[in-house]
Amino acid sequence: MTCGYAGASQHRPSTGTGKRGVSAYVTAAVRHQLAMGGLAEIVAAYEAEHEPLSEAEVQAAQRELFGDAPAPYATDDSAA
Repeated sequence: MTCGYAGASQHRPSTGTGKRGVSAYVTAAVRHQLAMGGLAEIVAAYEAEHEPLSEAEVQAAQRELFGDAPAPYATDDSAA
């Protein structure tokens, strides 16, 4: 099978990719998702042993994590 571009077989993107060809952005996104999954497990375990977190507690945690910027996973319409 041939390609119309003479250097296609030798062309490899060099910006933002690691040894395995996965971009740093994708790697960071996967790490973030794993961290959020771990955080969800921690919260679920806490809530199972105690009472559910109040909206005020959730908002305080969001401010601590994200500052004054709207949280990426806001639970109400006021943060959108």
